[in-house]
Amino acid sequence: MAPNVTSSPTEVLCTAESTLPASNEVRSEEEKPTLKYRREIVWPNVVMHIYLNSAALYGGGILGITAGVHRLWSHRAYRATWQLRLILMLLHTLAFQTSAHEWVRNHRVHHKHSDTDADPHNVRRGFFFTHYGWMLVRKHPAVKEKGKQIDCSDIDADPFLVFQKRYYIILMPILCFLIPTAVPVYLWGETWTNAYHIAAVLRQVVTLHMTLITNSITHWPDTWRKRPYDKNIYPSENFMVSLLTLGEGWHNFHHVFPWDYKTAEIGGNRINPTTRFIDWCARIGWAYDLKTVPMSVVKRRIERTGDGTHEIWGWGDKDMTMRDKDLVEVINKEAM
Repeated sequence: MAPNVTSSPTEVLCTAESTLPASNEVRSEEEKPTLKYRREIVWPNVVMHIYLNSAALYGGGILGITAGVHRLWSHRAYRATWQLRLILMLLHTLAFQTSAHEWVRNHRVHHKHSDTDADPHNVRRGFFFTHYGWMLVRKHPAVKEKGKQIDCSDIDADPFLVFQKRYYIILMPILCFLIPTAVPVYLWGETWTNAYHIAAVLRQVVTLHMTLITNSITHWPDTWRKRPYDKNIYPSENFMVSLLTLGEGWHNFHHVFPWDYKTAEIGGNRINPTTRFIDWCARIGWAYDLKTVPMSVVKRRIERTGDGTHEIWGWGDKDMTMRDKDLVEVINKEAM
């Protein structure tokens, strides 16, 4: 007989065995009816997460426009390392707004010949044309002529943009339609139809229209629009456009100082998430040589050509001109 083994069970074993329920007792526990549970959707949470996921796709795609093909490549308002350039190229392709080469050429022509026949989306041809119609018709001969004069050698020298242009017909469907459709289908069981029309098509169309409103709404020549930097041009300041486009609505400033990476003054009620993104990239070393306009230059331009609508918060604001101060009438003065 092995050592320490007895014919009678040990106390420990007996104690352990005594705590185990009989098999019929286990079965009876399993067969007890559970409480009825009815799955109830928490709609506020559903709406919140739909918004968050949609905003992530929208924000990613539109950053490829605002921080990438617009401020970086069209205006060369800052420089970027290869990591940031690669990310912005992919995000721009996700947005499906033609190749960067064509986008940059059109935008540079737009700034050099704004609101003339050489402007691809000339606002003088009507609101629908400047918003959407210009993509549906042949280009005006002046657009073609002036477009040939635009220097895009810097775009042709960027290997990421050369790669994008060469393989755009392959990259764009994958990034803009295939991946956004496949993710909902395989990760949470969405139908192909819903995923394609919402995550891919709807997202792309919303991003497109948010880009186009900077051509139409901010250029529309209404007399009540604010043009604090130059009253002699059509582009104007628009808070709502900036809210929808991550900071692209401060358009009067942008057309006066197109090389400023902020595309606006910073401060007050000016919403500009794209500038915050570029600033963050600068902090981690991905963005550098950020170009901006000194406030002294901005102030002189305001006084020279502005329409007098430059925002001030009240008496004593640093942007309040001496002329405005001299015109102030003070009533019920404090007794000496």
